[in-house]
Amino acid sequence: MTDMSLRLPTTRFQAVLNLGPKTAAAIGPATWKKAAGLGTPDLFGDWDDETGHSSLAVEFDSGQIHLDTVDGGIDYHFHRGNGAEADRSPWPPAATDEILSWASILLAEFHQRMPDLLEDVEEAAAWHDEGFDLYICEVEEPTKLDLISVDIEGELLTLPWLGSGAVDHEHIDGEHHPIALLWSASEGAAEVAIAEARLDPATELPVTSALPGIDWTAVGLPADEVLSWLEGIYLNHHVLPDAVGTILTAALEGMGGVDQN
Repeated sequence: MTDMSLRLPTTRFQAVLNLGPKTAAAIGPATWKKAAGLGTPDLFGDWDDETGHSSLAVEFDSGQIHLDTVDGGIDYHFHRGNGAEADRSPWPPAATDEILSWASILLAEFHQRMPDLLEDVEEAAAWHDEGFDLYICEVEEPTKLDLISVDIEGELLTLPWLGSGAVDHEHIDGEHHPIALLWSASEGAAEVAIAEARLDPATELPVTSALPGIDWTAVGLPADEVLSWLEGIYLNHHVLPDAVGTILTAALEGMGGVDQN
C-alpha cells in the first residue's frame, strides 16, 4: 500500500484569468436554490482539441447531468447519484429544466473560451510547478479579468522507473478508469503491457494487477515492486487532483457562480 503521507505540501495559488461574460454565474445560485435539496454541484469541464468539442459534468449528490457540444448545439444525458447512467432525469421536471438551462449556458460560454482559457490554465499550472504563487494572463486589449484562488494538493512522492528499458501508460477499455503499464526493452522496441491499474469504486483507491506471462527478470523489477510503483503513478495521474484540473475547475465555478465555501 502506498504511503499517502509522502506527499508534497498543499499550496495556495492565485490566477487572474479571462472568464468571459459569466452569464451563467448570474443565474446559477438561483437554479439549485429553487430546486430544493440539491445543494451545491461539483463541476468538471474538458475540451477535446482533436474534435474541437467541449464537455461539462454537473454533479449533485442526487444525480448528474453530462453535456457535450455537438455540431449545431448541445447534447446531454443523466446519471443517478451513484454515477450509473439513467434514461431520464433524477430530478423533478421543473428542477431539470432550470438545471439544464443554466448548464447549457455555462457549457456554451466555456466552449467559447476554448482553447484560450485552457492554454492560460496550463500556463498558470506551469507557473505553480515552478514555485510561483500568482499568474496573470495576457490580454491584447482592456478586458475585465477575474481573480481565482485555489489550494493545489501536493503530488505523491514517487521514484523514477528503476527497472530496465522504459515504461509508459495508456487508457484501456473497461470500467473504473483502467490503464495499462507499457514496457519496452529499449528505445524503438515494441511496447508490451505488463500490468494494469483501475479505480476501486468502494475505496476510490487504485487496484493493480500483473499480467500473465511476463518475464520480470527482463523487466528488471519483481512484479510486486512494479505494482507498487504503478499504484503511485496512478494516484498522481488519475486520482489526486493536479494543478491544471484544480485551476480549471475553479475557473468553471467562477463562470457558473458556484461557491464551494
